[in-house]
Amino acid sequence: MRPKQQNQSVSNTLSRVKFWYACLLVIAGIFLIRLFYLQVIRHSYYQQAALRGQLKQYEIQPERGTIIAHNGTETTPIVLNQTLYTLYADPKFIKDAPNTAQAVQKVIGGDTKGYKTKMTANSRYEILGKKLSKQQSDVIRALKLKGIGTQPTNYRTYPQGQLAAQVLGFVNDEGDGQYGIEQVLNNQLKGKAGSLKAITDAQGVPLAANKENVVVNPEPGKKILLTLDLGMQQQLEDILKKQIDETKASSGSALIMDANTGAIKAMSNYPTFNPADFSKVENQSLFRNAVVTDAFEVGSIMKTLTAVSAFDQGVVSKDSTYYDPGEYVIDGSTITNTEYGGAGTKSIADIFRLSLNTGATWMLTQMGGGQINQKARETWHDYLTNHYQFGKPTGVEQSNEGAGLVPDPNKGFGLNLQYANTAFGQGQTETVLQMGAAIASAVNGGTYYKPRLVDAYIQPDGSIKNTDTVIVRKDVVSKHASQDLRELMELTAQKNKLVYGTRTLRDEYAYGGKTGTAQISNPAGGYYDNQFEGTFLGYIGGDMPEYVIVVRVTNARKISGFAGSKAAAPVFFSLADMLINNFGVKPKTK
Repeated sequence: MRPKQQNQSVSNTLSRVKFWYACLLVIAGIFLIRLFYLQVIRHSYYQQAALRGQLKQYEIQPERGTIIAHNGTETTPIVLNQTLYTLYADPKFIKDAPNTAQAVQKVIGGDTKGYKTKMTANSRYEILGKKLSKQQSDVIRALKLKGIGTQPTNYRTYPQGQLAAQVLGFVNDEGDGQYGIEQVLNNQLKGKAGSLKAITDAQGVPLAANKENVVVNPEPGKKILLTLDLGMQQQLEDILKKQIDETKASSGSALIMDANTGAIKAMSNYPTFNPADFSKVENQSLFRNAVVTDAFEVGSIMKTLTAVSAFDQGVVSKDSTYYDPGEYVIDGSTITNTEYGGAGTKSIADIFRLSLNTGATWMLTQMGGGQINQKARETWHDYLTNHYQFGKPTGVEQSNEGAGLVPDPNKGFGLNLQYANTAFGQGQTETVLQMGAAIASAVNGGTYYKPRLVDAYIQPDGSIKNTDTVIVRKDVVSKHASQDLRELMELTAQKNKLVYGTRTLRDEYAYGGKTGTAQISNPAGGYYDNQFEGTFLGYIGGDMPEYVIVVRVTNARKISGFAGSKAAAPVFFSLADMLINNFGVKPKTK
């Protein structure tokens, strides 16, 4: 019996061994199958999952195009780029936020609590600081803080200080152009961003040599050459500021434009700002280029265009005389003159020299066959909108350009009175730039050139694309009408030079001009009794006008006399002399 029991025991042992062996084989098989599943069948999935933890995408900012301007025969930078650094955190890699925050604060200052909050945020990218110096960036990098890095970022720098600030605008912290050239030409200046998809190390720093990295290089922005001359711009700004300060005016604007191309050589407003410190400016109205954006009632400088329109129609000549009643009653209201209002025979030269509102009204009546009627209104409206391009933006390279307002000739109440007012510059609005472009067309022989600020676009490879002079209209007025207007404007400047505050005009040059003084409209209705716009519109040249100049001085409180002659005219004559002395205005040959 014992041998039988022993055999049975051995048999049971062998069975158990076989069982456990089989179990081990099954388990091993399961492991092998699982490994095959994970490493072969699901390889791609888990590889991507691992990459998601290590693969990060960075945007590579392009270099923004610089801005240059003329400086005599040379060009000079007016806006450049400066490389500073942005400090960022990737909270996924930060294990010790309190100590990391303290380390950052010791280098760049600021609020440790705020840094800690960002370092524990549920995101992959938090900005801790901007505009760090290279030295600060190097210190941060040397600390080798996990999840902390710096990126080089281009910021604008202004080697000419606040010169032409409102023409240029600025670039905000997000890299977007605001106001001026920077805004309206943002797409050309900013270029195209590149990208880097990179495998990172445990600290979140890209591994530069990894074959998984994907780089798309950025495309730099275009460089822009402006039509401005920096010497002319600086002197205009100095002259304008001096006059605003001396007359205690609220503000002022001035424009110098090439009368024969539409190229803007200088334009400015005062007060102004420093674009390098735009974030410190509390009054955001300082960012506007008022020469372009602000439409206002321009006053008696409009009489120049009323006269040349009547000349062009053939209903008035520069030698015409008329009986001036001293006042006109239209639609129940009376139009009079501020001064020199007596009845009597007057000439067209008197209308300019004495700035007669009744004279401008009379010229408008001649467009209607002797009275202000539908024909007169529609004829004058056609000149305003289709010849002089009022009521629409000029298309100059500036943001937020104002269009102004020209009243409809056939809709509304009191139309005859309204249109009589427009003949001497009230009841409609224009910008300083619109007036400059219009008077240029009226004195240059009748060609309206589109105002422009850009001379050329320069590609990153150095190739240059010059901008073209754009003719909007060739038959604004006839050459004969244009000649007559120039003669009257030159006569007015000569006759009124003492009133304007200048005792000498150089006979070898042609100075033509006209003043304007208009009450400032009250937002509550009507006009202020003691606040005035002073304007002066004119040109300087030899046989033909070379430069058109428009000046606006608002609410000059320290003057005696009319704002046009006492506040605005001195700026014009200072600018005219500056152009003769420094910028090669050609004298008369006749």
